[in-house]
Amino acid sequence: MTEQPFLGRRGFLLGGAAVGAGALLAGCTSNTPANPESNAPVANAGNNAQPGKPITIGFSAPAADHGWIAAITKNAKAQAQKFSEVKFTATEGTNDVNQQISQVETLINAKVDVLVILPFDGKALTAVGQQAMDAGIPVINLDRVFDTPLAYRTWIGGDNYRMGVNAGNYIAAELKKKNVSNPIIGEVAGIDSLPLTQERSKGFKDALGRAGFKVGPRVSAQFTSESGEQQTANLLQGAPKLDALWNHDDDQGIGVNAAIDTAGRKEFVMVGGAGSKNMMNLIKADSSPIKATVLYSPSMASTAVALARLLGQQKGIGDLAEHDIPAEITTYSAVVTKENVDQYLDVGFDS
Repeated sequence: MTEQPFLGRRGFLLGGAAVGAGALLAGCTSNTPANPESNAPVANAGNNAQPGKPITIGFSAPAADHGWIAAITKNAKAQAQKFSEVKFTATEGTNDVNQQISQVETLINAKVDVLVILPFDGKALTAVGQQAMDAGIPVINLDRVFDTPLAYRTWIGGDNYRMGVNAGNYIAAELKKKNVSNPIIGEVAGIDSLPLTQERSKGFKDALGRAGFKVGPRVSAQFTSESGEQQTANLLQGAPKLDALWNHDDDQGIGVNAAIDTAGRKEFVMVGGAGSKNMMNLIKADSSPIKATVLYSPSMASTAVALARLLGQQKGIGDLAEHDIPAEITTYSAVVTKENVDQYLDVGFDS
């Protein structure tokens, strides 16, 4: 979701569309069988919300120079503060790969109990992730995936393909309600060379195809407000009529909305991506073309820290039959609309 390259996925759903601190905590603390009459054994019995042994969680992420990344670091710190027995040691965010490697090595040498790492470049940070694992320090790999599972104990991130699918499904349903038979559907993508953008666009195209529609004018921006405004202005100039528009990223969406306002265009339905608070407020006001956004929530950082705590204390997730934390967790890209926006405002972030 940042303007910096994602070299890999932003790629188990835990109790909701965007798994935040409260949702996971509920999952960790509930150990009552779904059927109270059942005699089946309950895994991980015990109240995981109660303080356990003291642990230190090391955290490393890129520079907070983008709304989504800033929210990642903010959410991680806030989640750690919920646990009295957790010491949270965060490095200074950096977009310098070598500096991030050095910072993680410092955390390894400090013998932290667990590491949460959102790498600037998953491929480049793979070796240091494996170094931590080899040293007996479990690694939660957040969002941008390492090249090998040997470098992490658990990966948690978003679902880029389903972002596109859910955006496409929403747009198709809205157009069918209006009996639009041959719609013009625009797309403002992110950086086209990145797998995440390719996955989102493929999901969008596939969903529209199933509905009998296709993607019309398409431009590629750079996950920045400036590029979003410029590329959207180009798209609107070349498309005097639109029925719908999907913008991949709510941070670049600030510029997308500016271009739409400048052009005075209101005839289409717009869907955003990621779930910024700015876009949710516009959706709630219902006074602009944007009617929905598909989540790619930075609340995954809260979940990563909660999982790191459980790993460090050798606990599992109470509501799962498995005794151990899953190896991979993919969050869900819920569609936020005027009807349900209040439900998701707590995971909205500032663009």
